[in-house]
Amino acid sequence: MDAFTLPDFYLSHPARINQHVERSRRHTMEWARRMGMLDTPAPRGGLVWDEHDLAVMDYALLCAYTHPDCDGPTLDLITDWYVWVFFFDDHFLEMFKYTGDLAGGQDYVDGLERFMTADGEDPPEPANAAEAGLRDLWRRTVPHMSDDWRRRFILSTHNLMVESMWELDNIKRNRVANPIEYIQMRRRVGGAPWSANLVEVAAGAEVPPELAGSRPVSVLVDTFADAVHLRNDLFSYQREVREEGENSNAVLVLERFFDCSTQEAAVLVNDLLTSRMLQFEDTALVETPALMAERGLPPGRQAAVAAFAKGLQDWQAGGHEWHARSSRYMNDGAAARSGGLGGPTGLGTSAARPALSSVEPGLRRRSRQHAQPLLPQVGELECEPMYMPFPLVRSPHLDDARVYAVGWARDMGMLEHVPGTGTGAVWNEQDFLDLDLAYCASMIHADAEREQLHLSSDWLAWGTYGDDAYPRWFGATRNLEAAKLQTERLPMFMPLDTEEDDAPEPANPLERGLADLWLRTAGPMRPEARRSFRTAVQVMVESWLWELHNQALNRVPDPVDYIEMRRRTFGSDMTIGLSRLAHDEEIPEGIYETRTLRELETAAQDYACFLNDLYSYQKEIEFEGEVHNMVLVTENFLDVGRETARDIVVDLARARMEQFEHILATGLPDLLDAWELDDRARAVITGHAEGLKYWMSGILEWHRACLRYKGDYLRRKHAPDPRAGFSWGPTGLGTSAARLGRSPSTAAGGVRS
Repeated sequence: MDAFTLPDFYLSHPARINQHVERSRRHTMEWARRMGMLDTPAPRGGLVWDEHDLAVMDYALLCAYTHPDCDGPTLDLITDWYVWVFFFDDHFLEMFKYTGDLAGGQDYVDGLERFMTADGEDPPEPANAAEAGLRDLWRRTVPHMSDDWRRRFILSTHNLMVESMWELDNIKRNRVANPIEYIQMRRRVGGAPWSANLVEVAAGAEVPPELAGSRPVSVLVDTFADAVHLRNDLFSYQREVREEGENSNAVLVLERFFDCSTQEAAVLVNDLLTSRMLQFEDTALVETPALMAERGLPPGRQAAVAAFAKGLQDWQAGGHEWHARSSRYMNDGAAARSGGLGGPTGLGTSAARPALSSVEPGLRRRSRQHAQPLLPQVGELECEPMYMPFPLVRSPHLDDARVYAVGWARDMGMLEHVPGTGTGAVWNEQDFLDLDLAYCASMIHADAEREQLHLSSDWLAWGTYGDDAYPRWFGATRNLEAAKLQTERLPMFMPLDTEEDDAPEPANPLERGLADLWLRTAGPMRPEARRSFRTAVQVMVESWLWELHNQALNRVPDPVDYIEMRRRTFGSDMTIGLSRLAHDEEIPEGIYETRTLRELETAAQDYACFLNDLYSYQKEIEFEGEVHNMVLVTENFLDVGRETARDIVVDLARARMEQFEHILATGLPDLLDAWELDDRARAVITGHAEGLKYWMSGILEWHRACLRYKGDYLRRKHAPDPRAGFSWGPTGLGTSAARLGRSPSTAAGGVRS
């Protein structure tokens, strides 16, 4: 019996099929035979694949659906790449996943890496069919693409091979990932970013290098990847989980996390798939064209980006059609229910699809995203107990830092009205004292010297001031252009060459504070560290524009986009980066980019962001009209009450903390050994991990102690001026006239509140 009934999918784009499909079927069968893929023995007996297996899986049909417009030779090449990647997956499964052979699996992927050669390098002789296939494909593909594409493709190919070890490790430990970890890691091991690189090959349109790392293009690739993987997980659950014993599947992940039935988990996965596809559409149709216009991209490069986005959209539609037909998957009735195409078809076949069943899930989701009422009276949200296994440590310089911090904020003008903003002061002195950011700094950087603690306190003050100021200065008036201009000015106060003195005169406390902090922070840094830290600050500031945009549209964010952007709005990379500054020259380059440390940091960041959203729920939703809060995002996405949403967020925070502990216990020791670090470098990395413990415990304690989240404090602070004749009463849509005395600010930055 099938594990569940497939849900109704959101299908907004018709699938089309490439006219060269029969040619590629013949070509790829012969190619796989020449590479040795059809006579590779499996350890448990028989062959990994035989000719019948490859014929019924029909990867030529997959590529014909996903790349409907390319010519015959290109379709042959793309199909061979997919045959190779699926063979690699099945061969790795047979050789190492079933046996739990971690060492053998590592040697296998290390061997494959040697065939991704640079210009002029000769690959070794292949020892198996996977190596033979990769050597042949590399020779036929990479020389025809740019160096930038080659770099990106090497990274994505590396990820899908190397991160298979993460799946293997989880199988050996009988460990199912938490939902956030799963989404992040599935992108790397699932191969969809790799598929996005091949879309550039098939479309003959490379993404311009200056846009490759931008938010719109990154979101296009990430949403594409998530949708591809979530769809695959729905179709492949029966084979992977029930028959092969895999535990890397979104249906299983949500089934375990929510303790629900398989059918309920499948519906949730499909809801998330729909949400990610809507995010893709918004990014492709709104964010990406706006970015190209702002950058003044030449028409040819704009056309390349448009062709790339169209190629990703074609892949989504065609990938669904193939899943509905391939013998590899559980798909009874799927082709008929999706209005599947019967044979070669072309543009204009969408009439064959029942319109309502294909678009209704998207319409329902989009409607709910924009239905958040303004300033609902939600009341206080009790969020304890929060799981915290680490002790609290405070700096002995706290009292001194408190006195210093308020003086610095006063000197920067943060406690005064800023001319030209049309509003009162963002903070007064009592507001700043109530924030007590020096207390937070004293715990997240407990081992800092006196001057270092002053610097840490000031960065927290600057980030929090900025994220309070943006909605106050630009959000209430929906003046997004002014916000963009302010954002474009801020990098002028962070010169990479600190000897240069061509920055403009600061026009407000935000610019004045940044200029002061940059001189004190960046001066002692190495150029690479200075550039990295500057990027962290810019990423935080640019994320405030994302918040303003959603606020203007009254759009509750997609949950995955929210979690990933929340790390930026919280200033996580910036505050964590401050703790690395003293030791950046003592460790090997690239170690912070490893899966182990990246997952360690993002787990800590998510824990801190979620606890902030729990504590600040009433402040943000009832008093500020926010749509950026994980409790609200969960309410909106799952259509549940706030208490249920709160419990889910608490569980997510705990799951991320438990993942943090798991990495400390298993992944970190393995990383230190694999990189063969000396004692000094080991001490730096373990010290960084210890610092993350204090970072999380300190942020939790600060939220518990800070007046800013207390209901009585909020009501006093936001109470209408009695001299204006207003009194406290019910709130919600249409009651904004009763709130003229309220600040529309939203706090975030270093420790978003």
